[in-house]
Amino acid sequence: MKIEKLNDDKIRITLNLDDLKENDIDFHTFMSNSIESQELFLHMLDKAEKEVGFVTDDYRIMIEALAMSNGNFILTVTRLEDEKMKNVFKKKKVNIKRKSSLIDNKKSIYCFNSFDEFCEFCGFLNAHILRYLDDFASSVSLYEYCGKFYLVLSNIHMNVNLLKSFCAAISEFASFVPNARIV
Repeated sequence: MKIEKLNDDKIRITLNLDDLKENDIDFHTFMSNSIESQELFLHMLDKAEKEVGFVTDDYRIMIEALAMSNGNFILTVTRLEDEKMKNVFKKKKVNIKRKSSLIDNKKSIYCFNSFDEFCEFCGFLNAHILRYLDDFASSVSLYEYCGKFYLVLSNIHMNVNLLKSFCAAISEFASFVPNARIV
């Protein structure tokens, strides 16, 4: 966990999957706003107060969360005074742009640390979303290189909701390998 003070009213907290494991929280629990994830967030705020002097008592806070393709989470926490808070809620139109590297690339590559992790992922797919994966990609290959296993997906054909489910599932078992130079 890395805490950076951006200014007097804003900090950035960077978490990775190892930080979640240290706190006995998995990706799905963290993303579901569970009691465990709320306790982790309160712990992060306490740590931010100790490390960088970011006090949130008697302030309203705004949290912006971003999940990165490499498994990191970036949380930006902003303290808001009453006047700033009124301005936040006056905004009527919100534009959200999402980018998914899985959609834009012709190939997506995921790295599994062991063959057992790949098998666990397959078991998870079989139990949860495999029935929706007919004609998932025109080519699916698994390669072993230097003791790690690489799943290569080419020409993915899937609707956005199923794609989100697949990305969330695979992020629990493997890490995304940026492949900008691969055609």
